[in-house]
Order: sequence, then C-alpha cells, then structure tokens
Amino acid sequence: MNNLCKKFTFLTVCMFVFAMLVSGCGSSDEAAKSSAPATKTDSGTSKTLTALREKGVLVVGSSNDAPFAYMDASTNQFSGVDAVIIKEVAKRLGIEKVEMKQIPFENLLLELNNKTIDMVTDAMYIKKERLDKALFTDVWYKEGEAVVVKKDSTIQTKDDLKDKVLGGQKGTAFLEVAQKWLDAGKAKDLKIFNSQAELMMAVNTGKIDACVTDGIVASYTLKQNSSLDLRVLSPYDAEAAGKIGAALRFEDKDFLAEVNKTLNDMKADGTLTKILEGFGLNKDYVVSVDEGKTTNTK
Repeated sequence: MNNLCKKFTFLTVCMFVFAMLVSGCGSSDEAAKSSAPATKTDSGTSKTLTALREKGVLVVGSSNDAPFAYMDASTNQFSGVDAVIIKEVAKRLGIEKVEMKQIPFENLLLELNNKTIDMVTDAMYIKKERLDKALFTDVWYKEGEAVVVKKDSTIQTKDDLKDKVLGGQKGTAFLEVAQKWLDAGKAKDLKIFNSQAELMMAVNTGKIDACVTDGIVASYTLKQNSSLDLRVLSPYDAEAAGKIGAALRFEDKDFLAEVNKTLNDMKADGTLTKILEGFGLNKDYVVSVDEGKTTNTK
C-alpha cells in the first residue's frame, strides 16, 4: 500500500511539473508576442505617422544647404527644393508642420538613428554605403553636372565643346568631369575658378566658352539672377548623376511606405514636376514612378 501511494504521489508531482512547464512556455510565447513592436495601428496607419500627426511636427535634418534645404534668412522659413517637397508630403499625410534641424552633413544619418530627427532631407544621394545605415525613399529627382553657356552660344551639345575653353570650380566633383573631357580631347582648354559666382561670371563675360558645374545650383542661380545672360545646356545626360531621396530609420518601414505612396502620387499628378520647375529645373531632373524605385537593404 505504501509503495502504491509513493508511485501515485510521484506521478502526481510529475504531472504537476509538466503542466507548469507547458503553462510557462505558453506564457513566454505570449509575452514575446506582446513585447514585439507593433508598427501599425488598428486603422492601418503606421505608429510613426500616428505619433507625428498627434505631435503636429515632422523634424527633418539638413546641413542648411541652399538651394536644397535651408533656412531663408530673409523670411526665416524652411526653404529649398527638398523643403518644398517634404512640406507637401507632410501636408498630404496630415502632419501640420515641418521643422528643420541644422546638422553637419556627415552627421545626418547618425542623428537620424539617434532619434534627434525624424527624417533626413538634404539632397542626399542614395548610395550603397548609406543604404546600410538607413532606409531611403523612392527617388525624388536626379542631380548631377550641367554645362552652362551664353544664351546666344552656338554650343548645343557636349560634342560642340571640342574646340572650346571650359571652366570648373576648384574642389568639386564637376571639375573632375571637365578635366576628364580635357584629357580625352573633348575640350580645348580648362580654366579653374575659386567659386561658383566667379565661374558663372566668367562664362557671362566671355572669358570662357562654357562651364561644368552643379546642375541644380546653376539652374537656381539663373532663375534668381536674371542679369546673367546664360542658359543650361538641355537636353543633357549627366555623367556624374546621382539620385536624391530622403532617409528614415530602419524601424520606420511602414512609415516609409506611406511617404513613398504620397511621393508617387505627387509624381503622377504632376505636383513634383511643378515643384522642380519652380526652382528652374527642367525635365532632365524628373524621375518617373517606375524609374525611381529604391531597393533598400533591410
């Protein structure tokens, strides 16, 4: 009888321990599920967008870089190509206001991941090394070098530069492009200038036949300064072209999808093209919905 009781007691204890283990595993699974970050609300809106709507402000990082994303000293307003684009995106997403936080360019992605800003909008090229650090939107627009000539110049294509004197700005990637053309016999000579203003004026006064410079900066300069008797060569395919987008944190994947949908709606209805045209940018800078898809690494 004692042996029977002992066996019964042993079996009872084993069953109790097994039940506790099963119960414990279930609790752990439920806890793991409940602790997993939810990225969307019940309405299907991302948690990030919901929070930004409630806060009423989207904080973007920029190095205060005109004409892309900068604080206009005369109006104290966030201005520039990227500024106008992101403000329209925010408006359509139901975020009341966009504020710019000035950050050195090399620290923008670091501050994004430190959560001191919500997004980076500063004419940032979408590059592999950056895709390892952040998510990027679909392409906003293309950016690269441009050739600037006098309005009445006979130069119509890059091939017409063969017997012409070019100009470039010291320390820029665009000077490297001009040097490459000179070395290849595609230009007669190359003059180097210290600033964008000197470079443009040299073309305007006939000291050089054409200059190779930042396309968007050149277009913006010509739109702002009507006294310059210059034009940007078009159509033209940039050799040093880059694709511009905005950066977000990896955890904001659902918010990225919402931003991309809004951006592509702006492409489809012509809003984005009008914004670019407002800064003097022609169709060479426009990227279609299909052409502008970004493949993120994470």
